[in-house]
Amino acid sequence: MKMEELQALEQRYLMQTYRRAPVEFVRGEGALLWDSEGREYLDFLAGISVCSVGHCHPAVVAAVREQAGKLMHVSNLFYTEPMVRLAERLSESSLGGKVFLSNSGTEATECAIKVARKHARRRGVENPEIVSFERDFHGRTYGALSATPKLAENPALGPMLPGFRSVPFDDAGALRDAVYESTAAVMIEPIQGESGIYPLSEETLLAARRACDETGALLIFDEIQTGMGRTGSLWAYEQTPVRPDVLTSAKALGGGLPVGACVIGEELGDVLEGGEHGSTFAGGAVGSAAALAVLDLVDDPALLRRVRELGAGLRQSLIDLEGVTAVRGRGLMLGVGLADGLDAASLGADLLRRGLIVNVPEPGTLRLLPPLTVDSTQIERAVALIAESLLSYAAT
Repeated sequence: MKMEELQALEQRYLMQTYRRAPVEFVRGEGALLWDSEGREYLDFLAGISVCSVGHCHPAVVAAVREQAGKLMHVSNLFYTEPMVRLAERLSESSLGGKVFLSNSGTEATECAIKVARKHARRRGVENPEIVSFERDFHGRTYGALSATPKLAENPALGPMLPGFRSVPFDDAGALRDAVYESTAAVMIEPIQGESGIYPLSEETLLAARRACDETGALLIFDEIQTGMGRTGSLWAYEQTPVRPDVLTSAKALGGGLPVGACVIGEELGDVLEGGEHGSTFAGGAVGSAAALAVLDLVDDPALLRRVRELGAGLRQSLIDLEGVTAVRGRGLMLGVGLADGLDAASLGADLLRRGLIVNVPEPGTLRLLPPLTVDSTQIERAVALIAESLLSYAAT
């Protein structure tokens, strides 16, 4: 089917909630994608940090094929081994408590909100409130959306749910002032992803932990984008001075399949009880098998060390480029700040034409999220393409 035909069908039958680039991808392998015309692309977006072990990793494909050939779905009314093994693996690799499996990061956020509110009710809070940072992104369902201030500003989508407040990003003082006895939780992205890759300072993380400890509120880390090895440790919190009470995961967890999870600390016990939360497809055998295969690949000290090393090299190569003013982030989660006058959207479109896929989260930033399996030659190629694009832009 020609691109014009695809675009006509998309405009006729799909809600216009996305701006799609005029490319049809038909095959992927590792850090590479091929379009319908056979052209090769270097993928430094990885499905927005979903395909973090690369496209169609043989181990993930094998796990999915084997499980799909035996059993695909029976619902959460029964047991399957992949489901309980995945819960065990997630718990033991992080906070040690119970796990709710979901289909997405948004669903994991919804579970975390329920956990926080019920936990607050148990300690006598009548109107529990959740505090988040401006420019955070926690999801698009109404609970998650209410905790996502930028999206929640759209009056056409209102009214938002009550019980949420936001404070300026990385402002430790404002955070401390916002947390009080009725605070149910502080919800944090340890590195803001969708806003342009902005890490939180250790000062603010410590202030959040202290404020929660003093009031009985829960500290929730949204690791939907930062988790699963993206920053060079299995979970981003492992490179910070604090440990959260609740952790959410998704994106890379399923290796390309929709899998999410909300993990709580062992000290929280059984906050949610029978019938208080659920999901028809969550914890399905195929998705769980895929996630277990991904964890086998990512939860590996050698791979995580390599992510840190490659990320450091990529950061240095980028900061040396003319037109780059800053490189933010950790591991292979980087935001490239551009000099005034450089339009990130134009650069992103030009890079796509050159065969490099990146993302533009804000006007002055390129977001790079390559697969964790990317090699040094591919990183050199990506840097060279970005350099060429910047030189071309400067010449116009």
